[in-house]
Amino acid sequence: MIDVHCHLNFKSFAKDYDQVIKRAEKDGVKIIINTGTSIESSRRAVELAEQYPNLYAIVGIHPHHADKVGLNWDKELEQIARSSKKIVGIGEIGLDYYSYASNGIVDAKLQKEIFQKQIEIANKLNLPLQIHNRQAGNDILEILNSHWSMVNSQLPGMFHCMSGNVEFLKEVLNLGFYVGFDGNITYEGIAKGEDTPLSELVKQTPIDWIVTETDAPYLTPEPHRGSRNMPSYAIIVAENIAKIKGISVEEVEAATTRNAKALFNI
Repeated sequence: MIDVHCHLNFKSFAKDYDQVIKRAEKDGVKIIINTGTSIESSRRAVELAEQYPNLYAIVGIHPHHADKVGLNWDKELEQIARSSKKIVGIGEIGLDYYSYASNGIVDAKLQKEIFQKQIEIANKLNLPLQIHNRQAGNDILEILNSHWSMVNSQLPGMFHCMSGNVEFLKEVLNLGFYVGFDGNITYEGIAKGEDTPLSELVKQTPIDWIVTETDAPYLTPEPHRGSRNMPSYAIIVAENIAKIKGISVEEVEAATTRNAKALFNI
């Protein structure tokens, strides 16, 4: 199995990332992709990828950090993205209009500028996008469509931690994006500000377009919710996808691994 999005590059794993990586491999998660959210965490993702043969990196500026970048952030990010052959994408990038207690909402105009610039960087380096969307789907689609000449139409990328409604999902799939599901598909109810259960999005997404991810240390699946998430728990995500779609876990593991390898050329 492959965890296409986690954050072993965050402080939560500073003391035991080696044990976490080895446990994941032992449990069957053979490849882990660490994702950057800032210049600093992107650099750390690359450092980890260089240390372990089964680790890769995705680098980028999260919309939460759009107001915290330096003057030449784009040049720094491009330099990082060119620094290793183990960098497989630009992310997590996108838009987020949800108001978090710790962060609030970053100015939408600034988020869009940072997002668009990173699409340009991905185009320059021929790397797929890993997109973060929270309650900003229409604006993300508008930006993608208006910048489509800069997107690799054959392998544009993936939407991380898919949310939204079925109509939005269909537009994402029609553009050729893969869809990532996380441990929150095990939660009951519908998240604040959403109107469609994640289980319905799983049902409506063909297995050939799904990739598994954890977003560790966040979005810990049941029955471990409340504790730190782990790359090993990508297996729990696969088990729940299988249950929702009425197919075998083996089929989910094989398809999502195949999808991730095709998308990120690993």
